[in-house]
Amino acid sequence: MIHAFLLVILLGDIQDRTNPMYFRNINDCNYFAKRVVKKYGNYYNLPKNHTVTAYCKPAWISSNTKSLY
Repeated sequence: MIHAFLLVILLGDIQDRTNPMYFRNINDCNYFAKRVVKKYGNYYNLPKNHTVTAYCKPAWISSNTKSLY
């Protein structure tokens, strides 16, 4: 078992749990969290269900987890 960082992505209020991504390093996880929420255009009045939130959460996982980057 090792400590890792889970990239959590929320689309509106729904969390996508289908393909978890774990990172060994918090900086790598934060890089992808920052890039996932990047939007281009004029989004001042964006509906709540179209918003995207991403953050990194510490996790305790098996060292042979396939989605560990």
